[in-house]
Amino acid sequence: MKLVVLSALMLAVLPVTAQHTVTPPSPVRLPMGTIFKGDAKFRTLVQQAEKENWRQLPLGARTIRAARAMVGTPYVNYTLEVHDKIESPVVNLGGMDCWTYYENALAFARMLRYKPAPYIPQDMLHMVEVERYRGGVCTGGYLSRMHHLEEVFWDNERRGLAKNITPRLPGAVRLRREIREMTVQWKSYRYLRNSPSLLPEMGRIEARVSNLPVWHIPKKGVRAIEGYLQDGDVCAITYNGSGGYTSHVGLIVKLQGRAYFAHATSDRDKGRMTIIDRPITDYLNQGSKHAGIVVLRPNDLPPSKFWARPLATR
Repeated sequence: MKLVVLSALMLAVLPVTAQHTVTPPSPVRLPMGTIFKGDAKFRTLVQQAEKENWRQLPLGARTIRAARAMVGTPYVNYTLEVHDKIESPVVNLGGMDCWTYYENALAFARMLRYKPAPYIPQDMLHMVEVERYRGGVCTGGYLSRMHHLEEVFWDNERRGLAKNITPRLPGAVRLRREIREMTVQWKSYRYLRNSPSLLPEMGRIEARVSNLPVWHIPKKGVRAIEGYLQDGDVCAITYNGSGGYTSHVGLIVKLQGRAYFAHATSDRDKGRMTIIDRPITDYLNQGSKHAGIVVLRPNDLPPSKFWARPLATR
């Protein structure tokens, strides 16, 4: 087997002295063809990232490179619901909703710095697991996945993987809502339909999410804070309603001094696909239900232990 020896430049960019604190990947519980779709697209992305040396870029720039490469992907909902009982991290590069679009772009970007090449689909699935599952661990149970953005933001910040910058932005306002979406609409979710016994614990989870400290920037103040936003910031849209905090999510892309909104849209007049839309202020002003934004700034993960030694090519 050919050995890949790390160059001095790579080691300078990715110091091996950082503590290895990322949770390991969970066992593969379902067939790879079920939990990872888009192998050819993945290989193309890896080739582009290696050719253009995305690894040397800051995380936000890497995330937007990946997001741009995914523009035009069809909008498809419920891509994570792949089994009646068994939960697993899932990546579908052939169809995305708003959440999986940002998640896939961020996972791919993190992967490039987290471990050395060669990259395989399991590497990206691991990055998704670290982001989406409580404490970074998928137990195989549906409730180990975080189903509310507010909890994802809180849990990732708790683990040092991101910073919710919203409370520090000018004009931030505290929100208080009662979260009951999944317990009320449980028949819309495949796993809950097939395991109604999960509902009491889901109710307790939603009660905890309801009590999290959530701040947003009301849309009337978003134009004034666009300058604080950066490439790759995760931007959740809050809405005017009592049933939850957020209704949509995407990424910030800085263009000509403005903060544009990249997202997967279900709007037919926008093509029902992943797009780079208008500036976030203009996007908010086009919808009466849009109340404001919550902004999370992800961090790179501590480098994998594999940077510390030569890696056998798989």
